[in-house]
Amino acid sequence: MKRLIIIAAAAENNALGKDNDLVWHLPDDFKRFKALTTGHQIIMGRKTVESFPKPLPNREHIVITRDPDYSPKFPCTVVHSLEEAIGLVNEGETAFIIGGGEIYKQSMRLATDMELTRVHGIFEADTFFPKIDESQWELVNEEHHPKDDRHKYAFTYLTYRRKGT
Repeated sequence: MKRLIIIAAAAENNALGKDNDLVWHLPDDFKRFKALTTGHQIIMGRKTVESFPKPLPNREHIVITRDPDYSPKFPCTVVHSLEEAIGLVNEGETAFIIGGGEIYKQSMRLATDMELTRVHGIFEADTFFPKIDESQWELVNEEHHPKDDRHKYAFTYLTYRRKGT
């Protein structure tokens, strides 16, 4: 079975970002993202990949765009639908869906797991994480991280599994 894991950091009001950038800086969350996604395929939309200054090392980038002539600034696989991206994931493999907002919304019905960092605060944003349907998802782990000298905001790692999987 393929594992499709949504990985995101979203505020209490589901804010993800503004102007194609994050609205907070959480070094421990970046470390966790790297540890979880390294060695796996990462699936994202065009705007997300364009926010990267360079490719993320040791990960295969799969970029979804509606533009048939899209040419990325660094090597990655370009597809034109979420289903096409998921088709590139081999049976028994794990892929991470890393954004943005529209890709998260589309993937909620297909993902098997979610790794959500809930940032404790309300933020102005132009991109939002979709509402989690509690009838579809079970919270299986929760780990709180307090605000400290390196983290301006407290946050909680939330691990969800799709019910029935």
